[in-house]
Amino acid sequence: MLGTGTEAYEAMLAHHQILGEQLNERVSAIAVAAAAGQPHETAVAGLVAYLAGEILPHAAAEEATIYPAAAGLDGLAGTVSEMIAEHRTLAEAAGQLARAAGAAEAAGRGEGIARLFTGHVARENDVLLPALLASESADLPALLAGMHTHTGQAAQADAAEAEPAGDPQATVLSLLLRAAMALARAGQADQACRLTAAAWAALREPRPDLAIRLTAALHGLARRTGGGPVTAGTNSGPGEGTKPGAAAGEPELDVRSLPPAQRHESIFTAYQALAPGSGFLLINDHDPKPLRYQFEAEHAGEFTWDYLEAGPKLWRVRIGRATD
Repeated sequence: MLGTGTEAYEAMLAHHQILGEQLNERVSAIAVAAAAGQPHETAVAGLVAYLAGEILPHAAAEEATIYPAAAGLDGLAGTVSEMIAEHRTLAEAAGQLARAAGAAEAAGRGEGIARLFTGHVARENDVLLPALLASESADLPALLAGMHTHTGQAAQADAAEAEPAGDPQATVLSLLLRAAMALARAGQADQACRLTAAAWAALREPRPDLAIRLTAALHGLARRTGGGPVTAGTNSGPGEGTKPGAAAGEPELDVRSLPPAQRHESIFTAYQALAPGSGFLLINDHDPKPLRYQFEAEHAGEFTWDYLEAGPKLWRVRIGRATD
């Protein structure tokens, strides 16, 4: 722990400067690639990984330490609320960057992230930190030590998921999952699930080993979305009014006895065999919300989804193929 409040204050300013410089370097790499007509995907992955591995964990550490302390000072509660909202906007912007359709869009989104971060840090440096330094009730060295503890724990968790060298696709996948988890931690779990499901759809055929990892990650992310179902389209979820039952003669698919790795593939195989307008009844021992995200990623607008029973021990969902 640093000995004085002034030393802690200066250390925080210096760290903000480093974060800003490294962020701007990665934003510039995207802009240079876009201007030269060169592949930009590696630069985008680098920025997304930096946001997920450095910027957003730093933001989470602030929300756990210096923000509560600042919110207790006269006149700063509103400012702290606004800055927490900016963290959410930054997390959302990271997800939008990861889904950018081309180099020009990626460059524009990167520049927007840089502007947002620059303004955000300036307000911390000019408003929050001086107020904490001047306050007799705030212990700035202790708050800085708390931030170090918080970010250190997050780094240990990330290190446990490190990828071996020699597999670029697996490395990029790890970066994406780190970004998705950062989005979920920042309150954007639904967006994180959609990003992960989109990656699953892209890797399902060429890299089934990585697709399995994405399915497992999706289950964890889906638990962060709360109790409600995915709500895209007109398909129904628990508590959304009257649900139609399975049509007479439609088959049941009970996956409760199958190993987890086989469940989703069995369900997609059953769906592929459906004629337009027909369906089957899925029986599961947990909410199949992760599966719903995968259906949205791979069959958007082509399927129907109706919860007939929603737990706590049994879920029954009619999955159908939409009429052409």
